[in-house]
Amino acid sequence: MHGKLLKSDLFGAVWQAEDHGRTLVVRDARSARIGLRPLARWLLRREAAALARLDGLAGVPRLVDADRDMLRREWIEGRPMQAARPRHDGYFRAARRLVAAMHRRGVAHCDLAKEPNWLMTPTGGPALVDFQLAWVAPRRGRMFRMLAREDLRHLLKHKRTYCPDRLSARERAILARPGAASRLWMATVKPVYLFVTRRLLGWADREGAGDRRF
Repeated sequence: MHGKLLKSDLFGAVWQAEDHGRTLVVRDARSARIGLRPLARWLLRREAAALARLDGLAGVPRLVDADRDMLRREWIEGRPMQAARPRHDGYFRAARRLVAAMHRRGVAHCDLAKEPNWLMTPTGGPALVDFQLAWVAPRRGRMFRMLAREDLRHLLKHKRTYCPDRLSARERAILARPGAASRLWMATVKPVYLFVTRRLLGWADREGAGDRRF
């Protein structure tokens, strides 16, 4: 693989590469730990499905191609939220429209709590990356609606961090009432997830979050 290595972990490597004048991000599962390779490929398929469903949506990278072990998508220029520190309400209004447009296409991101997954583009607008955990819904049923609500809550948490004085009464009410999906995750899945990833695998998914990774 030729290009700049952006990230390497238990689930493979992520590269920045040039292709005929385009800057691409290449996710490569071939270097994943052998026992985790099926999971790495599953995550890659989820990202490919989500990006295909969102093709043409501004603020989401365009999928170029994907196979069992590799995914190539467009690079979106921008700074991650924790570096850009958006302090104006316009960014969050546009971010909410982006999340709503994503949900209308039947995709819940499911990982919007991570600031590195939010970018501020050179024009000051929002963009989203890293769709490995995304849920592509055949129909927008109850589970999808719960996940979509959590996407919105995570966005509002960021707004509370960077622009708290612009939260509306309705937004504060949403923040005050965690959804069923959030309560279930915190009570059951998250403790197991933290034990497996940090204790058994020695992996923290926020490692390096101070820099733009991909």
